[in-house]
Amino acid sequence: MPVFVLVHGAWHGGWCWWKVRPILEAAGHRVYAPTLTGLGERSHLLTREVNLTTHIQDVTSSILFEELTDVVLVGHSYGGLVISGAVQHIQERLRHVVYLDAILPTHGEVQVGENADTSLRNSAIERGDGWKIPVPPIRDGSLIGVTDPNDIAWMIKRLTPHPLATFQEATRLGIPEQHPVAGTYVICTGESGERSGFLTHAERAKNLDWHVEELATGHDLMITEPQKTADILIQAAQA
Repeated sequence: MPVFVLVHGAWHGGWCWWKVRPILEAAGHRVYAPTLTGLGERSHLLTREVNLTTHIQDVTSSILFEELTDVVLVGHSYGGLVISGAVQHIQERLRHVVYLDAILPTHGEVQVGENADTSLRNSAIERGDGWKIPVPPIRDGSLIGVTDPNDIAWMIKRLTPHPLATFQEATRLGIPEQHPVAGTYVICTGESGERSGFLTHAERAKNLDWHVEELATGHDLMITEPQKTADILIQAAQA
């Protein structure tokens, strides 16, 4: 039976999979949801030195120390960067990779340049001592694509600042084979089908001949649509 390793995105922690995890376990799967260094219940470990390499090591070490094989490795949002790096170290242990509205990088790509004028870097400069990206605010009743007030209240208690350095490190994917494991990509289109910021990444997945699926929900699909998210993951495990 395939094992799921669920990697969260920026500002989140392993807690964000609480709705999805029991569904996968009820289907007979073992599920691991590690929290990356400096986030969630590990937020006390946040320093300016925490970078993408740190988080890749978090995931690869979890899989190696738990001696996991036949793994479906799942990354949400920023977690796509992390699992892309992890694949290069543990591909023989992986069955499938799943990117949930996630970054699917190319080799050598940097998400936020040192002098880039981006919202992530600017918010870190303005409100995060130059190296921490503050938690996004609620806008128009929505928080990272979540609109249910109870879910938002639950998230606010747990979201924590994210280290900017993780977006400033180039992704090392190996040459010539950048993505040696079969994959699935899920792009969230929102309830109204609004334009997603991850369209480029979905196109990259199509170019890899991966299965690409659209889900009409907000960015944090594991919170807004846990059953549909779990169904997609289980289907990917059977691919």
